[in-house]
Amino acid sequence: MSNLTRRTSVLILPFVVLAALAGGCATAPKAEISKIFYPPAPEPPRLQYLTSLTGEKDIARRKSAFFEFVTGTGESKKRLDKPYGVALWNGKLYVCDTNRGVVVFDLEHRSYGELLGAHGTGQLTQPVNIRIAPDGMKYVSDPVRGQVVVFDKNDFYVTAFGMPGTWKPVDAVPYENELYVADMKNYEIVVLNRQDGSPVRRFGMSDDPAQRVARPTNLAFDDKGHLYVSDAGLFRIQKFDRDGHYLGSVGEIGREGGTFSRPKGVAVDRQDRLYVVDTAFANVQMFDKDGNLLFYFGEGGKRPGTLDLPCQVIVDYDNIRFFQQYADPKFDIDHLVVVVSQFGDRMINVFAMGKERGRRYMTDEEYRDELKEKLKKAAAEKAEAEKAAKEKAAAAKTGEPDQKDKPADKTGEPDKVKP
Repeated sequence: MSNLTRRTSVLILPFVVLAALAGGCATAPKAEISKIFYPPAPEPPRLQYLTSLTGEKDIARRKSAFFEFVTGTGESKKRLDKPYGVALWNGKLYVCDTNRGVVVFDLEHRSYGELLGAHGTGQLTQPVNIRIAPDGMKYVSDPVRGQVVVFDKNDFYVTAFGMPGTWKPVDAVPYENELYVADMKNYEIVVLNRQDGSPVRRFGMSDDPAQRVARPTNLAFDDKGHLYVSDAGLFRIQKFDRDGHYLGSVGEIGREGGTFSRPKGVAVDRQDRLYVVDTAFANVQMFDKDGNLLFYFGEGGKRPGTLDLPCQVIVDYDNIRFFQQYADPKFDIDHLVVVVSQFGDRMINVFAMGKERGRRYMTDEEYRDELKEKLKKAAAEKAEAEKAAKEKAAAAKTGEPDQKDKPADKTGEPDKVKP
């Protein structure tokens, strides 16, 4: 397959519109913001920022002021410290807090706590990513412990895969009866039997630089079983089949749309659209199945809807009902997009992809072509502005006034410089 890389020619700039803060609420998670859309009006909205989760106060039922007065208890101070990986399953949001273990936000019962089995032999040292199979089995990648730690559907410890010191697992994604692990120490993808952890095959080491894995950080599968590898060392997303055959890549190093500076989290939705977090850009870029840039959202900041050192992204279709209350009444949600920020007061940011009822939406192909034209126009305007700036700087250096600033002679032509 030919390389999927698509280049564009404009600096990354986010589409963003921010609304005023809404009032307090009596349920959790809190509905603090309304109508933050990407792209902003008058464009038809494709994505809405819904809410964020950072600590117990964002999920627990709010106690009355009288109860707090009587008991002397106030707002909970329990919160995430430095999260990375996240997963949604069966009404629970699991977060790998790299400094504190795996934290569980129970959306159904509105509680905040630790992973039950993460004690004793299940103790975690520095969990980075958590992935959950359809049967509820959970795989936590702990590069400091040097193992992938396995927990069952009830969150109890089962076993651990790998020999500490021989590898550095940073992500482990189950697919059918196999587990695909990103090994940052040995620069490869290790495939394990999901039942007993025995090695099946490995790939990523190649004599061809175009097919080599340099620093795999995050993994994702599409519905066809194609594996996407976020490679922070080569600044691209690589695509392989399940046997490790290289199928192509998306992106390269750069500061323009469709390129990457610090790619990390990666996810794929049911339309095979690819989502990539870039920590340096503080945004998420979305590509179509052929690797063409479609859309990007987010920007660095502390305000609702912005991202503060983002690192991971997931898509979810099964837990929409827990966040439906935050959606605009006219916005029909197709799926959730959850983006993790490692710092700030809004760490787990919940967005929704969907459509506003009654609006006409372009196809991905139409949207892609329109975006290309916009980027092309912006690049041309930028090039023209840079050219004018250089000409003006050169004129100032020689002491010669810019042509358009010269006084006109009687014929209306600029005065010529005499020798």
